[in-house]
Amino acid sequence: MIKLATSIFVSTVGIFAGALLANATDIGPNSSEASDTAVGRTLNAPINTLPQNQKWWWDSSWYLDGKLEVPTNYDVIERQVSYVNSEDETDVPAIIYRPKKAGKYPAILFQHGRRGLDELVKRLAKRMAARGFVVLAPDVYAARFIDTLPIEHLPETEGDVNAGVDFLLQQNDVSTSKACLYSHTRGGYYTLQVAVKYRRQEDKIACYVSFYPHWQNPNAAEPMQVYRYASELDKLTLPTMIFIGEYEQYQRRRSIETAVKFMKKANRDVKLIIYPGVGRGFDFRPPNVRTFADDLATKDAVQRTANFMNKHLSQWSK
Repeated sequence: MIKLATSIFVSTVGIFAGALLANATDIGPNSSEASDTAVGRTLNAPINTLPQNQKWWWDSSWYLDGKLEVPTNYDVIERQVSYVNSEDETDVPAIIYRPKKAGKYPAILFQHGRRGLDELVKRLAKRMAARGFVVLAPDVYAARFIDTLPIEHLPETEGDVNAGVDFLLQQNDVSTSKACLYSHTRGGYYTLQVAVKYRRQEDKIACYVSFYPHWQNPNAAEPMQVYRYASELDKLTLPTMIFIGEYEQYQRRRSIETAVKFMKKANRDVKLIIYPGVGRGFDFRPPNVRTFADDLATKDAVQRTANFMNKHLSQWSK
């Protein structure tokens, strides 16, 4: 009886793991138009019928020869720092995470979301440093004495994030003349403003990555939250990668998918990856509520993010 139960469990896990990777949905430039929408995803599920050359996740060396990609791993150290937003002389506390191994590494600015920079969220920045980056994580709530989980958005905090770009690139252990923006939840709105409103995509930013970003002004009216996306996205020209879970909140998912669709029509370099079986917060959920699907999605997303950022930062080595 125990052997039978174990066999069923192993089979189920194997099927689930295969489905997780096989059905992660991309709406990159080579995909069919149908896969842009919820209806299109239904057409592709549970079996992805796209041609093999359009399956962005396909890895012949793994499928045919059993070879797995080996991630880069570093021990990470952290350093408490601060910098000044010259717009109003606000002092912004931050943490720099970087590999313990001596040397210079590419630059990433990680921006926390509505939770703030708590212990769960700090791990997101640390994971990218462990891939071989210098990561600056500003705490814009501490800088402005904002309580955790605020409803309103304070526009001045956008300038706090923007000032972090220059501070980061001035560090002696940074190997690139540009940085990539990395964020989640409301941090995706902050970094969008840095790229577009502050025009940093024109000089100091090489790419944009966000996990389930809040792609609307948090102060906008409810209909704008549900049916529209932030207008700045029409001006975002950076290579962009977005990750969400299949069970993301409707109002967030709608704005993300609509924005990506219009960005594609404008021939922007944008990729949206949707992980089946997971919801909001899959990358920071604590152990007592974390699922196997959360962990698979997070590890895959972190590795894809590292590869994406290395690709777009490599040409900016100094």
